Amino acid sequence: MGANDQGLTADQQQELDDVYSRAREALKVIEGYDQARVDRLCQAVAWAVSNKTTFSRLVDMGIAESRLGDPVSRMGKRMKIRGVLRDALRQKSVGILEEIPEKGLVKYGKPAGIIACLVPTTNPDLTPAGNAIYAIKARDVVIFSPHPRAKNTSAETVRLMREALDREGAPADILQCLTMVNIPMSQALMARADLVLATGGQPMVRAAYSSGRPAYGVGAGNSTMIIDETADTAQAAHNTMLSKTSDFGSGCSADGNLIIERSIFDDMLMQLDKEGGYLATEAEKASLRDVMWDAEGHRLPDTVAASPHELAKAAGFRIPKDRKFIMVRGDGIGKEHPFSSEKLTTLLAVYTYDGFEQALEMMQGIFEVGGKGHSCGIYSFNQDHIHHLALAAPVSRIMVRQPQSKANAGAFNNGMPMTSSLGCGTWGGNIVSENVHLKHYMNTTWVSVPIAEDRPPDAELFGDFYDAKLEEDAESAASETVIENGP
Repeated sequence: MGANDQGLTADQQQELDDVYSRAREALKVIEGYDQARVDRLCQAVAWAVSNKTTFSRLVDMGIAESRLGDPVSRMGKRMKIRGVLRDALRQKSVGILEEIPEKGLVKYGKPAGIIACLVPTTNPDLTPAGNAIYAIKARDVVIFSPHPRAKNTSAETVRLMREALDREGAPADILQCLTMVNIPMSQALMARADLVLATGGQPMVRAAYSSGRPAYGVGAGNSTMIIDETADTAQAAHNTMLSKTSDFGSGCSADGNLIIERSIFDDMLMQLDKEGGYLATEAEKASLRDVMWDAEGHRLPDTVAASPHELAKAAGFRIPKDRKFIMVRGDGIGKEHPFSSEKLTTLLAVYTYDGFEQALEMMQGIFEVGGKGHSCGIYSFNQDHIHHLALAAPVSRIMVRQPQSKANAGAFNNGMPMTSSLGCGTWGGNIVSENVHLKHYMNTTWVSVPIAEDRPPDAELFGDFYDAKLEEDAESAASETVIENGP
């Protein structure tokens, strides 16, 4: 037993040794497949889990097992699998990926190898499916470590994809799922992998980066939207509802904070009311704070991914049956104001601002509380405002007039790469500041041949700093040294 496997039971050690042995054998096979072969396998595993009948069963299973999420909106995530498949099929991954004749470069795609994939409890079906498509496309093999609270759902998702591989005559062990999962098992899995993909809470991501292996992790979210005076408030309110209610706000992209220009604030609240929003009273807001955070400001798990009615009940009040989410008026921004932090449920905070510079300051203040690097957005038709937000926001993605939770990870009406893993850059402690997609599952070999010399003159390179006399004096001194020390 290696040092990295400490803490495992004998049965866990046996399972880990077994899955890695089978993964290595499967890797020898898949890395020899051509492009057409891996594309067909991607289609096979995608259909096996994303057809409506099967995905509906997986959704029900996942929610029953984890007790988190909304079965109606979670069904929409099967469209994300289609999006990942679309992006994967449109790209090359075998042989020559790109040729750049003017630079004398040819790039070849190679597998990353054995991937350890940590699966979050909120996406026990989507994450394995999306990771599997990109991994197979790149000719990798994957060992999934499901969240203990949703391990049966992830295991069933992987089982269905394994059956699809087997029907196509490919090794089922291209995809495997651990059964005896806990923190030591996940750590041991990551320590042996060629690449780690960690989608989930921050402890999981930190463990991935501490594994000693190359890892892609994701940062925490605290999605914030600026709504300026040019916004279509009806559109903004509708999109807010879509984002906030998707899977009961459990996603890190779900709208958490609205920063609204004062002159349209009342109209925006009216539109949010039409979309099913419930504005909590100050007393109800105080009760919500008590059930959502502890005295030190740590988010309590019992109200994560709760319906608005469950959330209100936990706080000791009731809301009308037709209400879809709860709103509270922002009472300040900072660590001492927990409503300015990530909520992960069907609640959002609304703030007002006077002047766009104040909106930018409030946005930056919110991200100092949490969520830096993840995402923000804006409802505006003022290009100058959009531009200045892009310059100022410490985030990796900004959605313009789009529902964050539907758009950040790629949508059929935007150009973001489809994924379930959102890199947050160094702001969020991540190595990438983009959506994790196919290129991150591959190694690349660059082949270089000689080209005509591309060496600009020094005067062009150094600009105003170039001093020709210094160069001439240095050359003259060098010549004199040669003469003095000649043969």
